[in-house]
Amino acid sequence: MPTVSLGSSEGKWIMTSSILASAMAFIDGTALNVILPALQQDLHATSSGLFWILNAYLLMLAALILIGGTLGDKLGRKKVFMAGIALFICGSVACGFAANVNMLVIFRLLQGIGGAFMIPGSLSVISSSIHEKERGRAIGTWSSFTTIVTLGGPLLGGALADAGLWRYIFFINVPIGIAALLVLWFKAKVTEEQPSAQPLDIAGSILIALSLAALTLGFLRIPDIGFDHIQTYAALGGGVLLLIAFIFLEYKSAHPMMPLTLFKNPTFSGANLLTFFLYAGLGGGMLFLSLNLVQVQGYSQLQSGLTFLPFTILMILLARFAGRLSDQHGPRLFLIFGPATAGLGLLILSFVKQTSGPADYWTTFFPGILVFGLGMSFTVSPLTTAVMGSVSEHLSGTASGVNNAMTRVANVFANAIFGALAVLFFSGELKEQTRNIPVAPNVQTEMLQQAENLGNAKVPQSVSTSQKKEIRTAYHESFIHAYAIIMRISAALGLLGALVAFLFIKNLKIKEPDEAAG
Repeated sequence: MPTVSLGSSEGKWIMTSSILASAMAFIDGTALNVILPALQQDLHATSSGLFWILNAYLLMLAALILIGGTLGDKLGRKKVFMAGIALFICGSVACGFAANVNMLVIFRLLQGIGGAFMIPGSLSVISSSIHEKERGRAIGTWSSFTTIVTLGGPLLGGALADAGLWRYIFFINVPIGIAALLVLWFKAKVTEEQPSAQPLDIAGSILIALSLAALTLGFLRIPDIGFDHIQTYAALGGGVLLLIAFIFLEYKSAHPMMPLTLFKNPTFSGANLLTFFLYAGLGGGMLFLSLNLVQVQGYSQLQSGLTFLPFTILMILLARFAGRLSDQHGPRLFLIFGPATAGLGLLILSFVKQTSGPADYWTTFFPGILVFGLGMSFTVSPLTTAVMGSVSEHLSGTASGVNNAMTRVANVFANAIFGALAVLFFSGELKEQTRNIPVAPNVQTEMLQQAENLGNAKVPQSVSTSQKKEIRTAYHESFIHAYAIIMRISAALGLLGALVAFLFIKNLKIKEPDEAAG
């Protein structure tokens, strides 16, 4: 199919539409981490409610994103992409008007359905429409701009939350989404495959949606009911069985929605495994860093957003450059160096204890964020290039769907597992910290029940002023203890991603099935 130059007007309009659409999803993802305290206060949400606000979106996204990518390849990338954007706008407006936690969770599910059709489309449109020799630079450009808005999300979210306007995090999607739709409708000429006469893999679509939904739901329930619960076993066990059934069906199907031959390529398989480890570490690390800054270190929500500014600047300066180098030299070395450096940054952040607030930022959090940002700047574009360059063009939507599913499942895994572990670590340390505080048994019980709120735990009103100070200090120390362990686990996942790249990523492209036969 004909492709266009990145510097041409057609190429610029394609990039514009993809960046605008992606911006909506990524702003929501990062801004919500920062405005959680405002949500908790205004909607009277528990910590469990907060995790569901974050993860309801990820639940639908993870369940349907493979279907969204495949439908784009089958029915037309532009058509499915635009449908996803329109649905995401509707979900965003509904979220902005949500009156309570339950309504917000439901409308986040609607956003997730829109995102499942929109997010794979953004990269699929680029990969299928831009010249192959410029694809890495195009993805680097996409990575730079989307990361700018992604990391601008905490800054924007913090400013709006401090002003009592957190709902505008959702309303801001409306003009961005409408602009993307107008560009796609009037300007962007997307390269499409010829409509396929092959039937849609309905059975496969249902199985993978149910499997990913069950696995995601199982992980999300862990913070509420724990690991050792029949519901957890049922959801995770059912998800695994459905996944096995999906793989068997795809193996036998004449027209599978996800050809298993893709995974015979070590670069494709390795890049997706790397994506899972890296983004699990990224999701857990950034969530608990944000909570630490606001709930324990005394940062305002705006100041918390500003702490990520060095990260944003590095992405602006380096992501496109990394994409160009990846085109010239292949992605392998970048995907070893980048995740290892990002892991090192998370490890440095894990050693930060109680500080005096924003005044200490430059000597406490800044070094770790700088190293972490450097690692991610050299990872994001080469990783996407490795995934999209390792498959045939007509499967670009499917490849993007698989990789985005890995990212979302990794985020769900991080939020759920790390959330449950953080409560466990917090509770254990809190018992030690409060052991010598002379309070009544019922007060001790009340303190321990606050563990699920982590850094936002409330001091019992019945204790003396001096004891309140001791208990508040115990809460902070307990959270920092849990934070340090979570950050070190996140760092280990980054380093594990680098090991996966070393073992599996090659600077080679997958062969077309007919080329392999020839």
